[in-house]
Amino acid sequence: MNQLRAIGFDLFNTLITFEPEASDKAMDCLISDLRKSYPSIQRESFEHAHWDAAIGFIKKARLDNRETHNRFWISAALEELGYDASPDDPRVATAVDNYFSAFPEYCSLIPGTGEMLNALKGSYRLGLLSNFTHAPAAREIIDVLGLNHFFDVVLISGELGYRKPHPLVFGRLVEGLGVESGQTLFVGDDPEPDISGAMCAGLHPVWMTYVRDQGLTHAREKGPGFDVPRISCWKDLLSLLKGDNI
Repeated sequence: MNQLRAIGFDLFNTLITFEPEASDKAMDCLISDLRKSYPSIQRESFEHAHWDAAIGFIKKARLDNRETHNRFWISAALEELGYDASPDDPRVATAVDNYFSAFPEYCSLIPGTGEMLNALKGSYRLGLLSNFTHAPAAREIIDVLGLNHFFDVVLISGELGYRKPHPLVFGRLVEGLGVESGQTLFVGDDPEPDISGAMCAGLHPVWMTYVRDQGLTHAREKGPGFDVPRISCWKDLLSLLKGDNI
């Protein structure tokens, strides 16, 4: 392997977690905002239509790895219920902002994250690459949790137009870090977009399983399907780097 010069990180369930209550609170904010323009809207019927729309758009996004956005889900749900609201409607944009306004207070750092990043900052170029549809919300969360100053580059799929595992986003990461892909480690929790995606793009993946090991997720995804370093806390990563067992 080329000399390791940079480390990229996923965000959600890798550096930070968010409490399950966040989704319910976000939906409360969304419904409250939508009722300003659509007073007769019913939460149960909207939630059902919104869920169906989200699943459809997400499935499509996973086929070509072009990022979707919540404004399309909301617009489709409203139209399914008989309301006139295009994805570019300012009322939809405001509703999206209000939906995500609930998230920052429910997010927290995985234990030891700040200390780990501080320990690595002087020795490696550090980058963040996150799949997140609404980039302003992701950037607010990163700022609120005090992570900005650690990273030389921060990339959000909602701004890039593509999402992991598309090689374009990993290419943008290494370009922003000013290194070659073979000199870059990528740490993430999701086997397909993070681990397989990084591997296919020529980076060296490390599988972070803290959330899985702590039982903080109901997901039952299979592992990457190939040998890859696995860590469950940041001490594991520091030991891995110290021993150069990548």
